[in-house]
Amino acid sequence: MTNLMKTTSLATLILLFSGCTNVMDTLNPASAPKVDNSIEVVNYSSIKSIPDMANIGFEWEKVSDPRVIGYNFYRTELSKDANELKLVKVLDSKYATHYVDKGLEPKTKYAYQISSITQGGVESRTTDAYIVETLPRIVPVDFMQAISNLPHSVKLIWRPHPDKRVGYYRIEKYNTLLNEWILLKTINERLQAEYVDTGLDNNTSYKYRIKAFSFDDVESAPTKVVVGKTKALPAAPTNVRASNNEPKRIVLSWNASPTADVVKYEIHRSGFSAFGYSKIKEVNANTFEYTDTTENSSKSYYYKIIAVDKDGLESDSNSVQGMSFNNIFNTNSNFAKLEQNMVDSKLQKIKL
Repeated sequence: MTNLMKTTSLATLILLFSGCTNVMDTLNPASAPKVDNSIEVVNYSSIKSIPDMANIGFEWEKVSDPRVIGYNFYRTELSKDANELKLVKVLDSKYATHYVDKGLEPKTKYAYQISSITQGGVESRTTDAYIVETLPRIVPVDFMQAISNLPHSVKLIWRPHPDKRVGYYRIEKYNTLLNEWILLKTINERLQAEYVDTGLDNNTSYKYRIKAFSFDDVESAPTKVVVGKTKALPAAPTNVRASNNEPKRIVLSWNASPTADVVKYEIHRSGFSAFGYSKIKEVNANTFEYTDTTENSSKSYYYKIIAVDKDGLESDSNSVQGMSFNNIFNTNSNFAKLEQNMVDSKLQKIKL
């Protein structure tokens, strides 16, 4: 069998560590079994095994002794407890000839001994030590990449694991508040090769890694850490201006946003500088002026010009104030000049 090793007796191994010649002497005296040498022992040469990463499957020939009602399985991990056997399973049927030992460590050598048991807790001598090594862990996923510059998102892609023992993946994300890796998502398909992490902050970097898991929940080492960064908001348009000397209208103008993928501008208006803005118009990316008409003269509004990129991200924006002017009078007349002075004075007070 794969990775299988046999020795004549675990007692020989134990002798090297403790000087004991009887393997049962190494058990806790409180649980030392009652041994009857006349009870038939499991045929050592009939024992076969199939190791996996965390499990080992066994089979053997049943004994013919009519007194036997089942079997005891003893185990020790050679790298840790070579001088102590532990009872890990009691099989309560003499006809049982298969057993799977679970929850083992990958790439680890274990020694097993089997005894036949009868009524009253009496058992046979154990078999010679049967040594078997579990398989190594699954190798890590060999390729993973984080795709950046997406709106509120980071896309992760990886190469599907070629090992058919892989049952699922776990994507982990580094939590900067806890300073530790946390589970982000479990992917239950071996051939699945991407995941999009959404709802993220703008212009922010995130760290990721992925682990492959077998169907028995044995994990591989993680991939190398990859870093993805979300898209930044577009830059706001510059040099935003609003008129204060146009009759019953306010003319807005601005310079283009320096962000290359801006597709439009939105004009928002409010009667207050800090809140209450609503969109009144949107124009394409090649338009840098808009005229807002008003019903009354000397009407004042606050405006924000917001750049919107191809992904729908909106820029920040500072407000600018504009005011309409009533031109009923000749602009060269004293009345017009007086009204203009009044408007200018009102604007000055508002700015203060």
